[in-house]
Amino acid sequence: MARSLPPPGVVEVASALLARTPDLGNRLALRMRSDIESYGNEKQISFASIRTSCTRNLRLMLQHFTTTDPVDVGPPTETGRLRAEQGVPLAETLHAYRIGFEFLWSELVEEAGRHTEVTDAMLVSLAAEVWRLAGEYSVAVASAYRETSSELMLQREHERSVLVEALFTGLIADHARLGETARTLGLPATGPFVVVAAAVSAPGREALPAVESTLRAARIASAWRLLPDEQIGVVALPSGQTEEAAISVFRAHPAHVGISPPYASLRDTPQGLHFARLALAGLRNRPPGVARYDDHPLTMLVAAAPAEAARMVRNTLGPLLELHEQDRVRLLRTLEAWFEAHGSARETSRGLYVHPNTVRYRLRHIEELTGRSLQDPQAVMEIGAALTALRLLPDDPAEDTLAHRSG
Repeated sequence: MARSLPPPGVVEVASALLARTPDLGNRLALRMRSDIESYGNEKQISFASIRTSCTRNLRLMLQHFTTTDPVDVGPPTETGRLRAEQGVPLAETLHAYRIGFEFLWSELVEEAGRHTEVTDAMLVSLAAEVWRLAGEYSVAVASAYRETSSELMLQREHERSVLVEALFTGLIADHARLGETARTLGLPATGPFVVVAAAVSAPGREALPAVESTLRAARIASAWRLLPDEQIGVVALPSGQTEEAAISVFRAHPAHVGISPPYASLRDTPQGLHFARLALAGLRNRPPGVARYDDHPLTMLVAAAPAEAARMVRNTLGPLLELHEQDRVRLLRTLEAWFEAHGSARETSRGLYVHPNTVRYRLRHIEELTGRSLQDPQAVMEIGAALTALRLLPDDPAEDTLAHRSG
């Protein structure tokens, strides 16, 4: 929208300053370089960039008082984008504009003193227009800065996600690229590392919300990727510490979490992911919790070979699984309680709230059905392994056994 032309005296003042914009821009740039921390860092933002921005913005501001054109927010928008790309904090960028408008106002007042036709009333009106212009510029700078920052953040997150995916798939193998990837992700060059795999409750929903920032607060570096069914991450364990500090963070979430054994080189991350997923699979049909691969080796073996585990269950517990559901559940629960009680019928009976003789009767029935004696260490080992596998198998064991027999 066109504006009315300012009074002739104001136009003359602005025109006089326009002729001196190169010098004014240089002076303003020197002041910003002195007063603002980021602007004094030549590696972050060059003096030439500051001077160019100051000169362009001063020229635009002064032209505003010599024409009837509407406000042009192009230069402040460009400045906002540039400062975001340079990593200058928004607060310092806006502070620079405040300094710029204070500088502009002082120069306008000083120059107006040389023009007798400029009255106090004109200066009051000019001041109002200067600060209105300052408000529009600040809005344009902040808007462009935030938009660019969001774009850069999305770009960085995309790059990080790609690099994390490359680590998990083994696409990065040579030492130089691994080192560069580690630096980009904020990870150390060497371990120990662990891989974490957590089951998500729904696609796109993190199982461990804000885990990276929480670990960072505990001085533990990590990099994460969200998959449709898992949230997976590489965690760098602090030197001289175990996984406990990180595990305490994972346990704060109601999620199933598997953790690989520690490893030294990021090159071994794909293998670490395999182990973490096996540890996660070991938590199937159990309450949320954290499982380390090395804590339950038998469980890990079962999770690693589900088809073989299913065959072992059928061969070892098949007749028991063919019973009616009520009898099957009662005998399986008794067997589980007996193992938990380390083979003591008396302790088992206390856990089940039945008489010890009832437990002994059920155990004899299990021996008859399986053809294995619970006094034989070899048989106990086979039944225990089958019982562990039974807990981990995703399908209904009775239906699977019956289908297998009928087939």
